[in-house]
Amino acid sequence: MIAFQKRFNIILFVVAFLLCIPLVAMQFTSEVNWDPFDFLVMGALLLGTGLLIDQVLTKVKNTGTRIALCGVVLFFLFLAWAELAVGVFGTPFAGS
Repeated sequence: MIAFQKRFNIILFVVAFLLCIPLVAMQFTSEVNWDPFDFLVMGALLLGTGLLIDQVLTKVKNTGTRIALCGVVLFFLFLAWAELAVGVFGTPFAGS
């Protein structure tokens, strides 16, 4: 249980660090314009991705399968991110 807590804390730190990037950028330029909901959604996406990758790395023993599953998880993160950012597919989630 302690090992999971350490990994969870690392995941939370990485998510917070990544969310600080647009927060700092908003202080210097008007081109980055996130509202609290954007931070909430991206935080949930990053946290979910981090926890899924953690599960893959702890449950799957075969290295090739680990790499493939982590790649699939990251692929879906990037798909969701691209859709929410610019509406690649034109779904209602992108505001289209």
